[in-house]
Parts: sequence; C-alpha cells; structure tokens
Amino acid sequence: MLPDEILYRCGDFNWVPLLGIWGAVTYALLLNQTRRMERLAIGPMMTPEYIEWWGGKINDNIPGPSQGDGQPIEKHLRVVPSELEIIMQDLKKINSELEKKIEQMEEEKMNLRLDMDVQKLEIEKLRKEKNKAEKHLDSLKTDYKKLRLSMRTTGLGKTSVQNEKRELRARVAELERFLHQYRNRNSVREMKASLSNIEEMKRRIKELEMALQDGE
Repeated sequence: MLPDEILYRCGDFNWVPLLGIWGAVTYALLLNQTRRMERLAIGPMMTPEYIEWWGGKINDNIPGPSQGDGQPIEKHLRVVPSELEIIMQDLKKINSELEKKIEQMEEEKMNLRLDMDVQKLEIEKLRKEKNKAEKHLDSLKTDYKKLRLSMRTTGLGKTSVQNEKRELRARVAELERFLHQYRNRNSVREMKASLSNIEEMKRRIKELEMALQDGE
C-alpha cells in the first residue's frame, strides 16, 4: 500500500484506495452517509458492547457510600418489616395493655378488700358498744330493783332514800340516752348501709377475680 493513498472500506468490501484528495472528500461524504445508515439499521439491536456500556452507565448512577462515612451501605438502607413482624409487634402491644389492665384490676381488688375490712371493723365496733350499753342498762335496772327492795325491808330514812333514788334514776336516764343512740333509725340505717356496701364490695371482688382468671 502506497503512503500517499487513502484507503476506504465500505460494508463488506475490502479496503480500496481513494483517488486523490477530491476522491477522499467524495468518498468521505459517502462514508459518512454509509455510517449513518449502518447506525440507523443496527440501532434497535442490543450488541454485547452496547449492553456492557449501558450496564456501566447504570452502575454509575447508583450512589455509593461517601468517602467521609465509614459505615457500610446497609446502614443507609431502610428495612421494611414483614407481615409476620408487624403481627408480632401488634401482639406485644396488646399483651402490654392487658398486663397494665390486670395490674389496675389487682389494685382495685386490693382497695376494695381494704374498704370492706374497714366497714366490718366499724360495724363490729358499733355492735360491741351497743351490747355494752345494754349490759349497763340491765345492771342499773337490777340495782334499782334491789334498792327499792332494800328500802322496804330496812326502813331507811326518807331523805336518804330520795337522794339515792334520784342518783340512780339519773344514771339510768343517762344510759338510756346512750343506748337510744344505737337504737334510733339513723344508726340502723347506717348499719344497713354499711352491710349493703360490704355486699357490693364482695360482688365487685368476685367479678374482678373472675376477670383475672379469664385473663390468665
């Protein structure tokens, strides 16, 4: 091949020399047209070179970890929980709420038991005081009867008998007033109300115990 010759290859044809500079220009235009036609013809086809080039472009568009950040790329990814994990989280939340509710019910049950014990103590105190007052009254009535009998048998002076009689009557009246405080309607109503409260507390405690057993 001569050094002054310009070679040209068209399609499947071998290299051929061009005729001078004008020939080169003419064939260059032809070459340009031919190259454009070849590019248009093979454009829709995926050549291996094109696939490699396109893969490189895609990889270039994927952001990698910054040079200043030493953490791996997994740290930058957002983990999406699965359906099972979501269900487990919901179950844990429901279980926690049930535990809190059970604790509240246990506390309410304990408070009700304490209130019921206080009511029982108050009722027992009222009963003891009532029994004590009745015993004192019975004792005074007995003493009064004995005194009257003694006055008749011994013949004490009128003044002494009257003084003792007034004193005894005063004591009897005082104890009768004291006993009346526990026999009047207010005390009975108060005692009935306390008993009703105790029954209501027992019912509430039973309901709480059943609810706690169902929760377990």
